[in-house]
Amino acid sequence: MPSAAERRNLALPCTSLHDFESFQLGPFLVPRIWTGLWQLSSNAWGSASNSKVRAAMTRYTELGFTAFADHYGSSEITFGQFRSSLSTPDKVVGATKWCVFQDIKVTRPTVLAAIRERIERMSSSRVDLLQFHWQDYSNKGYMTALHILHDLKVQGHISAIGLCNFDTIRTDEICTVLGPGVISSNQVQFSIIDTRPLHGMADVCQKHNVKLLTYGTLCGGFLSDSWMNKPEPDPYSADLTPSQRKYLDMIVKAWGSWELFQSLLTLLRQIGDRHGGMSIANIAIRWVLDHPFVGAAIIGARLGVSEHPEDNQKVFSFRLTLQDHQEIEQLLTRSNGRKLIMTVGDCGAEYR
Repeated sequence: MPSAAERRNLALPCTSLHDFESFQLGPFLVPRIWTGLWQLSSNAWGSASNSKVRAAMTRYTELGFTAFADHYGSSEITFGQFRSSLSTPDKVVGATKWCVFQDIKVTRPTVLAAIRERIERMSSSRVDLLQFHWQDYSNKGYMTALHILHDLKVQGHISAIGLCNFDTIRTDEICTVLGPGVISSNQVQFSIIDTRPLHGMADVCQKHNVKLLTYGTLCGGFLSDSWMNKPEPDPYSADLTPSQRKYLDMIVKAWGSWELFQSLLTLLRQIGDRHGGMSIANIAIRWVLDHPFVGAAIIGARLGVSEHPEDNQKVFSFRLTLQDHQEIEQLLTRSNGRKLIMTVGDCGAEYR
């Protein structure tokens, strides 16, 4: 059963944008489901022609999915070309990243060069949302970089600043030092399987009015009807995407077992049936969005290959009940989900 704190965290209905739930992110009013573009980075997810990819992005936008995120491979360039072709480009928001994995000397020219590269690749006059990742916490250069990013935001090079895979301690530190309103978001992994943000990050987000942009919400597609009553896949199978290999490992090694996961899928299917035939994915996304510290779930799409925008629209047509949450929580007590904060580490620890 959800704790008292978690019950308080069940979100109230939000305002609408094209009949979608939305929230304020810096200067933007954006939907609570974003389209993740990381699957454009490799043919390992499947590939499609540029025309098919742009047609898919047009379809997503027309259905109300007006926010896109990520920077891997050619995704920034593809997004920039797509947005530039629109008659009203300002209605579409693009989030990208600046990731620092190596020890660098943080100077204003270094930071400005990184931002200008993002702007050029996205064919824009500024970055809508710059999500900042810093690999080595022992190097406090991340604070210097963020001060410079704030200056560039004030000067109009960036509309909003977010973090990416920062943990609870560093997120609190950054928001405290920079002050209210400087950091808009933190992109971290959050799902029914990976509930680590409930252990500290939720409180920090509410303290500083920061919203989470979540990924891994569908565990690479495992949280869907297509995997119900299926045998555990071979992690080395060519049929699995890179995301599925990653989340399969999380499910069967860190969270629990494939058998318990099948029990979870069965439960989510039953809950979906109670809500008029909603999909397992609908229930999994809705569970994440029912936490008010979550701004949006970023759902990866294999544009031109495999997409589910019409199904994702259904997430905004219902709300989970207290009974739904209680049943999910009861099953989760049989897993190691609440121990991931200790075994895997805080948000983003798996990348460090």
